Amino acid sequence: MYAVYMIETPTNLRLDGWDFGLAGEHEWMPWGSGDDARAKVLASADGYYVVLVEAQPGYRGDAHEHTNAEFSYVVAGTVRTQGRELAAGDAVAAAAGSTHDDFEALTAATYVTIFKL
Repeated sequence: MYAVYMIETPTNLRLDGWDFGLAGEHEWMPWGSGDDARAKVLASADGYYVVLVEAQPGYRGDAHEHTNAEFSYVVAGTVRTQGRELAAGDAVAAAAGSTHDDFEALTAATYVTIFKL
């Protein structure tokens, strides 16, 4: 589904199993149930996805349960998740089995999330 990009590398390095996500080579897609956020899947391996998300102020994530761990890092802006405000440079990790029922972009926000489907 996602292309593996070959870049110039030393001949002694193996790239089997590597998926390099070049942001300019991936298309934006809707994120969530509204029109307030978009995402790019940058890379994937073993069922995990690295996703770049841009959310407008007021974007609210859909409630869900994490069947696997999920990790997020705020690149820019401010979001609220599970009652905690996170700003650029902040991160959160949610364990498998945790319930996610509170997420909102308080400002325009860009974040990276890593999860397994």
